[in-house]
Amino acid sequence: MVFKKLLGALGVGGPSVDTVLDGGPAVPGGTLSGQVRLRGGQADAHIEEITLDLVARVEAEGEEGEHEGAVVFDRVTVGGGFRLSEGAEQVVPFSLTLPWETPVTQLYGQALGVVLGVRTELEVAGARDKGDLDQLEVAPLPVQEAVLEAFGQLGWGFKSADLELGRIGGTGQRLPFYQELELTPPERYAHAVNEIEVTFLATPTGMEVVIEADKRGGFFSEGHDVLTRFTVAHDDLHRTDWNALVESWIQQLVERHGARGGHGSAPYGHQPSYEGGHYGHSEKHHDEHRRSGPSTGAVVAGVAAGVAVGVVGGMVAAEVVDEIGDAFEGDDEEEGEEG
Repeated sequence: MVFKKLLGALGVGGPSVDTVLDGGPAVPGGTLSGQVRLRGGQADAHIEEITLDLVARVEAEGEEGEHEGAVVFDRVTVGGGFRLSEGAEQVVPFSLTLPWETPVTQLYGQALGVVLGVRTELEVAGARDKGDLDQLEVAPLPVQEAVLEAFGQLGWGFKSADLELGRIGGTGQRLPFYQELELTPPERYAHAVNEIEVTFLATPTGMEVVIEADKRGGFFSEGHDVLTRFTVAHDDLHRTDWNALVESWIQQLVERHGARGGHGSAPYGHQPSYEGGHYGHSEKHHDEHRRSGPSTGAVVAGVAAGVAVGVVGGMVAAEVVDEIGDAFEGDDEEEGEEG
């Protein structure tokens, strides 16, 4: 997908830029390549710097409620230091490595409603201007796909996916937000769990899998959230019974009674308890944890690994950058400030 924009901040007749990403989805920790195509305007211009921003539409919770906006989670300079003559064309190829925690936007080709983009920024004669966004598609790593496939095989329904601003304490999380995949329980767990939320925190060697269960309350007790954390390695892909492993995680999650934890409406910095382990072996943790924000995107229907997918829409906050949503809807007007 190619977006074009006249760089109005550089004056009428200034340079224009097209950013073209190579075909096919990328993967977390993988390579993203493409070309930045420049066309000179009505006068020569010195292109001081070409920068690519990786942008995500993220949900946040503030004093006035839940909001949605754009967050830049990586920035890479891919060129610059040359003169672009009047009317001339120049192509700048690029190749960059995505952060390992880059969210997944699709599963088996089915969109999950998570919005990522690549934004091109030019610096000309000391002035910076943001170009349009290319939509960025990211498929899961093989181990992530194996875990999600196991949940599907075990009867869990894929309800929605979103990105939450904040950090999960006690983990190696590096980005300022994390992805939640909401799953609904099969009948055998429906009496104990309303839903679970799965978060992947990938690294070069493996990933942490954080699972939060919204446990149903009993006749004399209220429902509450229980969290567990597990670790898997990329090398485990072909030597693990994923259905058995994921089932053991679920058993631990359901059987334990974690501390009452905040989710969604809780104030920032709430500290429920952690329970976790490696390959299903329990190893208790007590760390800070944060989950907040509304759901994302427009309604999406489809089937991935036999699991229904649905994503509910949310509101965009004025105080957070929202140009990413406008760009994906074909709106060339940028609003707000980066926050």
